[in-house]
Amino acid sequence: MYQKINDYVLHLIRTSSPEKTAWNIERARQGLPATWNYIDGCMLGALLEMTDITGDPRFADFVEYFVDSFVSEDGSIRTFQAEKQTLDDINEGKVLFPLYRMTGKEKYRRAMDTLQRALDAQPRTYEGSWWHKKIYPHQVWLDGIYMAQVFRTLYEKHVGNGDYSDVIAQIRVVRNRMFDEKKRLYYHGYDASKTVFWADKETGLSQSFWLRAMGWFAAALVDIADILPESEAKTYIAGLLHEMMEGILPYADDETGLYWQVVDQGGREGNYLETSGSSMMAYAMLKGARLGFLPKKYAVQGKKTFDGIVNRYLSFEGENLVLGGICLVAGLGPESDRRRDGTYAYYISEPVVQNDAKGAAPFVMCYTEVKRLIPEG
Repeated sequence: MYQKINDYVLHLIRTSSPEKTAWNIERARQGLPATWNYIDGCMLGALLEMTDITGDPRFADFVEYFVDSFVSEDGSIRTFQAEKQTLDDINEGKVLFPLYRMTGKEKYRRAMDTLQRALDAQPRTYEGSWWHKKIYPHQVWLDGIYMAQVFRTLYEKHVGNGDYSDVIAQIRVVRNRMFDEKKRLYYHGYDASKTVFWADKETGLSQSFWLRAMGWFAAALVDIADILPESEAKTYIAGLLHEMMEGILPYADDETGLYWQVVDQGGREGNYLETSGSSMMAYAMLKGARLGFLPKKYAVQGKKTFDGIVNRYLSFEGENLVLGGICLVAGLGPESDRRRDGTYAYYISEPVVQNDAKGAAPFVMCYTEVKRLIPEG
């Protein structure tokens, strides 16, 4: 089956172009043109990992071809709108660092600066955290740590002066404000102004523990810990990763190792075992154990989760593999969309789809870690 996964990923890139990808189901459903976006960024990063682990250059070649269609020689990025001030649009910039190392193309280096300038202008809460988006004032979402802070950490390491203090400070806010000490889980969102309709008026927190938001955060922690040099900052981030994995583990489904769309409501009517967040948790566990941030038992658990996804949600349709069980999208607000209120009913109401990159990319990332664990598998 593992060889079939290689074929699955190759099929995705064979049927994709920069203008229309096989994995960006959300944009396809909306009939939207191609843009620089976090969904494609997730898959491009996973494809680079595929080249690393398989030695097959076709994955990295596709990434270079794809990014070249967006990045100009002066470092400007086609369709990127800095004035939108959304952390999501920073995520794709992570692939610029390995591409620059691989090719030496200066336009990638200039594009890093383009994105960093956007972050420099990003509005902040009174505690110093970036707003998730301009349209979400004063709000911090777990998703945003993955979308922007991994890029920022890479930028400080390879371009900046190695000052990671702002990265750590913003993650501290998340830990201090969004972690539930009793359930050992993280809430999806936090409104520092405590005024938005979905936020608790005393804590500013959203109501539920959404799996994929926690998955983004877990993946961010393990990636940032990997990037940071040996330091108190690295120790702190690795400690948060360990704490988070200890917290999530009791919520795993005993049979499959997967996690529920609303994490603490396993078995409740309408809830389901979800692919994207489960893949991210498994990725964080496998990579964290490989790098020594986590005890080895987490590699075993991560492998169990990955195999559970394969057995439950990976199937054949003709000659093609299909990955199911993926929540298409979920969010909080804005005011004009009060359906997105952070309740249990809301999270289970969003469409469940196949092959969307928000699930397929973490699955491929997880697969590369399994291959590192069992090279001959």
